Amino acid sequence: MMPKVSDQAVAAYDAVAAELESAGVVRGSMFGMPCLKVGKKVLAGMFGDAMTFKLPPEPREKALALPGAEPFDPGMGRPMKEWVVIPLAQSEAWPEYAAEALEYVGR
Repeated sequence: MMPKVSDQAVAAYDAVAAELESAGVVRGSMFGMPCLKVGKKVLAGMFGDAMTFKLPPEPREKALALPGAEPFDPGMGRPMKEWVVIPLAQSEAWPEYAAEALEYVGR
């Protein structure tokens, strides 16, 4: 079941998505969750009032140090290896991690 999403989180997610459009990032859906893709690869998504990002080891560790950030578990009982979820309270960091994820996934 997908967590509820606030208007504030949607606005912050939309701003990140709009910022990346010029780099060829498109909006899509993965498992019913809004996501951002480059080609067929997902680089970020929205999960409740948080954004998820696929990151290489160093940026991932840095992201996990943010208050409230944690490895992303979409409800299967085990976190996805390269993914981190960053809460709305840290949304000022979303554009930075979206750019990191785009660079990582877009290689």
